[in-house]
Amino acid sequence: MTEQPTRILLVDDQELLRAGFRIILGSQPGIEIVGEASDGAEAVALATTLAPDVICMDVQMPGMDGLEATRRIVADPEVHAAVLILTTFDRDDYLAEALRAGASGFLLKNSSPEELVAAVSVIAGGEALLSPAVTRRVIEGFTRQAPAVEDTVEDHTVPAGPTTGAEYGQLTEREREVLQLVAQGLSNQEIATTLFVGEATVKSHVSKVLQKLALRDRIQAVIYTYEHGLASPRS
Repeated sequence: MTEQPTRILLVDDQELLRAGFRIILGSQPGIEIVGEASDGAEAVALATTLAPDVICMDVQMPGMDGLEATRRIVADPEVHAAVLILTTFDRDDYLAEALRAGASGFLLKNSSPEELVAAVSVIAGGEALLSPAVTRRVIEGFTRQAPAVEDTVEDHTVPAGPTTGAEYGQLTEREREVLQLVAQGLSNQEIATTLFVGEATVKSHVSKVLQKLALRDRIQAVIYTYEHGLASPRS
């Protein structure tokens, strides 16, 4: 049976940039550009009618911006597209707001064509695109916004007084440990090395954590830990 192509919706108010993305992505096997939008409102409408798998979303656009469009798209139960934020603005406030809005990834427009293709592939596969470097910036942003009362034990910073819901109590001790490492921006391979277990075991633990906490992906897991005071940045 022939595998269905990944359907892409391009959203950017600059036609020249959309053309560039169209050339890069449209030339890849297994990718189909199904539509283009020049503002957030148009993106929201097309997300419903075109049923894309991935939406490449600009941030700053006239009228409805990309962040508001992302919020509406993610909140719509009829839309199952993942949103990849593409922006020229390497700013922490955009990053944090994009992730809070429900974006599955964040990529600068000056990234290479190979990075763009790889990002679309990752997100289309149901994963979140959040590198350790980006994760650290998210962590630093949350730390600045809501510093936790901390104790230092054996050179590790431990947040005091976390506030969590009943769902956190469902996690096993190992799952809580994995959640902490995810929040530090470690990949599955790095977590496996840290805990001296196989990578497949780590993937299983991560899946169970996301399921028990009703989180969509690793990005939400990072946000969850810092909003609930469950983790602090590594030194």
